[in-house]
Amino acid sequence: MTYTTTMTAQSTRLQPQPSSVAPPLLREDRGPIAILTLNRADARNSLSEGLIEALQGELDTIAKQAGIRAVVIAANGSAFSAGHDLKELTARRSDADGGRAYFAQIMTMCSTMMQTIVKLPKPVVATVQGIASAAGCQLVATCDLAVASDAASFATPGVDIGLFCSTPMVALSRNVPRKHAMGMLLTGEPIDAETARGMGLVNKVVPAGTELEIAISLANVVASKSTRTVKIGKEAFYRQAEMSLAEAYRYTAEVMTENMMARDAEEGINAFIAKRDPIWEE
Repeated sequence: MTYTTTMTAQSTRLQPQPSSVAPPLLREDRGPIAILTLNRADARNSLSEGLIEALQGELDTIAKQAGIRAVVIAANGSAFSAGHDLKELTARRSDADGGRAYFAQIMTMCSTMMQTIVKLPKPVVATVQGIASAAGCQLVATCDLAVASDAASFATPGVDIGLFCSTPMVALSRNVPRKHAMGMLLTGEPIDAETARGMGLVNKVVPAGTELEIAISLANVVASKSTRTVKIGKEAFYRQAEMSLAEAYRYTAEVMTENMMARDAEEGINAFIAKRDPIWEE
């Protein structure tokens, strides 16, 4: 089954369509930037099995595409993502095991997809135009960078329906201070975009309607850097964050030594000294 639609930089953005007839995920390439657009607007872009599978497939493809240097994740409709598709999950309670196997399958699929974003050797920027709730908030927190509309909001409201946001908690607690994370997780109350920026959940808050273009501009800034250097840095960032201070310094000293031996590091330093623009190999 084909989930994605590839468009040229000159094409117009597709309007939200009923998820029963439209693919759950759209793809548009603008030069070195791949834009992945959640396209289940009628279901508030909830992360159904099909949408998770489509995201996983595109991320796996992008990882191998040399011409793509950064990714933007956007969404059609009024909501960025309402989290897991609760109707889809609830429908499986009639399974012989009460849905346990399916619930485990979906949570594992989603967790794998989120980790793929972290491990992707290219930066991923979320652009949030509306509510990002539960696993939708997790998706924003998982991305390397995030640009939010001033109309956006964020919440982990699982506690309100008896389903604590345990998997969203993983990404959230690695992005914002503990007290802020626990406040969101325990109360379920939404926060606005400026509060999210203050917490460190998003990088920028911009006027509504401009968030996509600003996210693409940000992605282009990163895409202009050495691909090899960005890959090295992104991997090292997430690895050292899980280490003790001493371990992190030992590891990053090794990374910087290897990085110094790379052709792009030699070129970049020489260009800086000569006051010229570098010419990257990758």
